[in-house]
Amino acid sequence: MGGARPPDHGTAMIRLGHIDYSNCVPVHSRLLERVRPEGIQLVMGVPSELNEALATGRIDAAPCSSIEYARHTSQYRLLRGLAIGSEGPVGSILLESAVPVEELDGREVWTPTASASSVVLLRILLERRFGVMPRYSWFHQADAGDPVGVHATAVLRIGDVALRRKVPAGRYVLDLGEAWTSWTGLPFAYAVWQVRSETPADEVGRLHGILLDSKSWYEANARELAIRHASRYGLEPDRLYAYWTSLRYDLDERMQAGLLRFFALATEVGEAPAVSRLEWFETG
Repeated sequence: MGGARPPDHGTAMIRLGHIDYSNCVPVHSRLLERVRPEGIQLVMGVPSELNEALATGRIDAAPCSSIEYARHTSQYRLLRGLAIGSEGPVGSILLESAVPVEELDGREVWTPTASASSVVLLRILLERRFGVMPRYSWFHQADAGDPVGVHATAVLRIGDVALRRKVPAGRYVLDLGEAWTSWTGLPFAYAVWQVRSETPADEVGRLHGILLDSKSWYEANARELAIRHASRYGLEPDRLYAYWTSLRYDLDERMQAGLLRFFALATEVGEAPAVSRLEWFETG
């Protein structure tokens, strides 16, 4: 994905990561639907791929896993007002288990390589809320089939794979968004728009304006967008529209409070250094 930044010949180029899941369409809708504004290169990938690309400088900005900000606070700044989050059930981050969650202590739990924040959130919920300490193993959810009962006691699925999943009878399902909000009373931000701190401010300011405009355009055209994009993600338009409207895309004060609470708990389980405040990319 990507490579070295090309030389500047006229309009500067900013490389923007795009999560190749349906939940990223609303904020990037205008970039996907219309002729892309000059100077923006869209780089597709699953969350873990975009996390790596931003960390290595192969992209300049992306809606990366929220935990990545806690791990790179000296390198990254946040864009105001943009997140992919939920307050209550999310529907696309689901732990499917052969036994009740409270019985997972010492059991094998598979977590997807495509994710970062969701895996840390799962650890926090299992270890801090439910008081169990499973054994975790990575898996590729796109080609793993159904490991429950064969290789694992429980499996975490994320994104459109989780949305499309038909859970067999007798399984226990934990919606991580619902579990987080019922426990903390706060929303959860799965991804936040992060920018490498050395990116030129004028480029970032222009990008930020485009993204805010795109989000507003989505809000005025959500039903039509769901009809056009549903088949790409293997969903019915009504299902995709309902999913989008269940999510929250504003990094408002409550979402920020949920983010800082997540970071504090991630520190407790050894997943990130302590973060006391959020740092924004100031574009003047």
